[in-house]
Amino acid sequence: MELYKLTIHDLHEMLAKGETTSKAVTEAVINRIKAVDNKVKAYITVNADAAIDRAEHADKDIKAGKANSPVFGVPIAIKDNMCTDGIKTTCASKILGNFIPPYDATVVAKLKQAGYIMPGKTNMDEFAMGSSTENSGFFVTKNPWDLERIPGGSSGGSAAAVAAGECIAALGSDTGGSIRQPAACCGVVGLKPTYGRVSRYGLVAFASSLDQIGPLTKDVTDTAILLNVIAGHDPKDSTSADIAVPDFTKALKKDVKGMKVGIPKEYFIEGMDPEVEKAVRDAVKTLEGLGAKVMEVSLPHTGYAVATYYILATSEASSNLARYDGVKYGFRAQGAKDLLDMYVKSRSQGFGPEVKRRIMLGTYALSAGYYEAYYKKGQQVRTLIKRDFDEAFKQVDVIATPTAPTAAFKIGEKSADPLQMYLSDIFTISVNLAGIPGISIPCGFTKTNLPIGLQLLGRHFHEESIIHAAFAYEQATEWHKKRAKL
Repeated sequence: MELYKLTIHDLHEMLAKGETTSKAVTEAVINRIKAVDNKVKAYITVNADAAIDRAEHADKDIKAGKANSPVFGVPIAIKDNMCTDGIKTTCASKILGNFIPPYDATVVAKLKQAGYIMPGKTNMDEFAMGSSTENSGFFVTKNPWDLERIPGGSSGGSAAAVAAGECIAALGSDTGGSIRQPAACCGVVGLKPTYGRVSRYGLVAFASSLDQIGPLTKDVTDTAILLNVIAGHDPKDSTSADIAVPDFTKALKKDVKGMKVGIPKEYFIEGMDPEVEKAVRDAVKTLEGLGAKVMEVSLPHTGYAVATYYILATSEASSNLARYDGVKYGFRAQGAKDLLDMYVKSRSQGFGPEVKRRIMLGTYALSAGYYEAYYKKGQQVRTLIKRDFDEAFKQVDVIATPTAPTAAFKIGEKSADPLQMYLSDIFTISVNLAGIPGISIPCGFTKTNLPIGLQLLGRHFHEESIIHAAFAYEQATEWHKKRAKL
C-alpha cells in the first residue's frame, strides 16, 4: 500500500493504531515528490530534511500519547503566499524571491499546534493573480491528469500536489475561485470558507476584501477535518469573524432528504462545455435521487460579476502591492540614478506581466475622476450581487453550479487573451464578491479523461450545509476515488 495515496482520516487511524509512523508517511511523500515533481512542478520549496526530522519528533509524541489532532504527523503542503517562519515565502514572484518571513501565518501556526508536517511550499500564479499557474514568476505547474494542461489557478501547485500524491492535503487561497477552480481541474476537493471564517493574518494580500484561505483535499471528510483546524476568530486579523466554529465533521451525513438545492438559470450559459453541463446536471439528479428537492433560482446580476470583480480586485491589488518598492524588503534593482528610478526599476523588473497589468488597471480605477465611475460603481454592483444570493437562500439550502465552464485547457491556450483567461472564473467570482462559502467536488470526467467539478454554495457561515451535501453526493458516487496516473 502506497502511503502517499491515503487520506488524512485513513492515516490518522493508522497512526493511532501504530500501523504506520509519521516518518514512514513523510518519507513516502518526499520520495513521491522526488519521483514525479520534475514532471508536475507543484513545489517552489521542498522542505525534505526538516519534514522528516519533524516526523521523527511526531512519532515520539504519538507514542507518548500527545497526539492532539487528526492532522498530527500528517504531511500538508502550504501555498507559497502564506508566511512560514524561517522558510522562504515568495508568492511565486521575483520581487519576493528571497523573502524569509520572521513569523508564521495564523493558519500555519494553527497547523503547527495541531502537529502537522510541512513537506514544502507550492507554486501559484504570481501574487495569486491568475487561473492557470502560468503566471508564476518561476515555472508553470502541470496538471497530473494531462501534463500538457494547466492545473488551474492560482492555487494550482496545491491542487496538483494533492492530485499527484505529493502531499496528503494542502492549503490554498481563494480570491475569485483560486481554490475551487484548480480543485475542479485536478479532480480534488477544494473549499473556500465564508469571508472571515479563517484568519488572513500572514497571508500575503492580493485583494483584502476577497481573499480567503481554505483546504484542498482528496475527499470531503478531509476538508471538514482541515477546516476544523484552521477556522476560528483571530484578534490579529480585523476582518476575522468572532463567531463560534462548529465541528464540521458532524456535517458528514449521507441523508439529504428534504434538502433544497437551487439551480441558478444564469449559470448554464452559451460557451459552456457540453460535457461539463451534462456531468453537473447528472450530479444534481444524483442529489435528487438521494431525496433532495431541486428548484430553479435566479441570480440576476451574475452577468456583471466578472467586470465588477476585475475593478475591485485590481484596485485593492494596486494599493496592496504599493509596499513592494525595493526599500523595505524583497527585490531591489541595481544601478538606479535616484529614488524614483529605483522604484521604477525594482517594480518593472520584479513584477511579472499579469501583476503589472492588474496594478495598472487598479491604479486607473482608483485615480481622480475615475474613482466614482469605476470603483464606487463596482462596490454598488457588489452589493446587488450579494443581495441576489440573500434572496436565493430564502428559498434553498444550497446552490449547485458548475465550478468552471470547461475542463482544464492546454498550457498556452489562453495566455495571449487575458479576457478569455478571466472568464475561466465566471462561476466562482460571485461567491467571493458575496463573501459566501463554496466547495468544488469531482463529479465526472470528459471523454479525454479530464476531471469536472461540481460547485455547491451556502449561506454565510453555513459551511456545514455545503459539506453535508458534498459528502452525501461523494458517498453515492465513485469520482473521488479516481487518481491521476503519472
